[in-house]
Amino acid sequence: MPNPYREIFAAPGAAGFCAAGFLGRMPVAMMTIGVVTMISEITGRYGLAGALAATLALSGAVIGPQLSRLVDLHGQRRMLRPAVLVSLTAISGLLLCARRGWPDWLMFVCAACGGCVPSLGSMIRSRWANIYRSEPRRLHTAYSFESVVDEICFIVGPIISIGLSTTWFPEAGPLMAAGFLATGVFWLTAQRATEPVPQPRDERHPKGSALRSPGLRILVVTGVFAGTIFSSVDVVTVAFAEEQGHKSAASLILATYAAGSCLAGAVFGLMHLTGPPARRWLLGVCAMAASMIPLQFVSNLTALTCALFIAGLAIAPTGVTIMSLVQEHVPRTKLTEGMTWASTGIATGIALGAFASGRVVDAAGAEAAYAVPAIAGATAVVLALLGYHRVTPAAQHADCTPRAQGGADTDGQGDSAPQGKGDGREACGREACGREEDGREEDGREQQPVA
Repeated sequence: MPNPYREIFAAPGAAGFCAAGFLGRMPVAMMTIGVVTMISEITGRYGLAGALAATLALSGAVIGPQLSRLVDLHGQRRMLRPAVLVSLTAISGLLLCARRGWPDWLMFVCAACGGCVPSLGSMIRSRWANIYRSEPRRLHTAYSFESVVDEICFIVGPIISIGLSTTWFPEAGPLMAAGFLATGVFWLTAQRATEPVPQPRDERHPKGSALRSPGLRILVVTGVFAGTIFSSVDVVTVAFAEEQGHKSAASLILATYAAGSCLAGAVFGLMHLTGPPARRWLLGVCAMAASMIPLQFVSNLTALTCALFIAGLAIAPTGVTIMSLVQEHVPRTKLTEGMTWASTGIATGIALGAFASGRVVDAAGAEAAYAVPAIAGATAVVLALLGYHRVTPAAQHADCTPRAQGGADTDGQGDSAPQGKGDGREACGREACGREEDGREEDGREQQPVA
């Protein structure tokens, strides 16, 4: 019986860049919680710890897309190595400030500069897209595999970071995260054979952000509320476990939440799916929102564990579909930036959710605070319904007529805009047509939906 996961690793170099990407992504799960643990251990000031962690996260959300835009233009090796050196220097300064008791403002400066971290998940996915661009089924499997890797990082990373900082010395968690970052980035950028070719700007690739795409904007904004769900569930679950007298069980319960997503992502990658990805995205957002309803009625940790495992099943498939949609909505020359914007939306929501849920826990208790992810989920559904026509490429380009020698052809599913066989360009002429506006380079191949 063919194994789709084995098939994708038949490509030369795939195993190497995936291993490097795994190490490079560990700091995403380790650094923030490591800074909180370090500062609280050294100073006992949880307010300062949370503020520094939020500064680090928001800095990454702002800098990440800009760095990815430069990667699309100049290449991964040329941009990632200088960026990671800046980040490592800033993180080292933060650790030194904490240890020496230097002024708080200096720690905030270091945290802000520490956000100059490349989105390794986007870099790896862009390599997969470079290999399997014309093979949607294998690309779907590759994206599913990456979602599983993400979940593994979020299961293992916090355990390593907290464990090192509490049992060895306070700076150990962030220090290990920095080591993973340096190893992952330098190992990845040493692998030149699988690196996507840079796409310098020319007359066919005009200036401008990938966010010019209306579909991408909908995905990013909806992702903000998805991120709010994730972080608020984490914060409220810790508080709920503490109210139940078993705070230490929170890490195991949240690992179950991530395990549900990991399992769903692995199964999703084995499926051969047809139909519009936009429809799967909408169903995924609705499933994530619906999974928050049972949390309003849990009364013990066993029920909470079961509810969160089921809730986790909707996460990875939705994330895989988002990355497939990003590829449909942004030009090839801006793919890494587009993927990073999608991740940035989620990261912004994570910061928002942690703040909002913490305030509600303090004011009304943990059980009441589970309303925060429920409200975030309902908001995501409303935004997804309102923006569905923007996310569906066929709906965006229904009025486009191809400039072709002999007409157009579609895949019969409505996932793609009509493609001509001549110069591969569309003669829509309308500003609503994101492909002409963004300067998408067509290579003459028939576009197919990414399953």
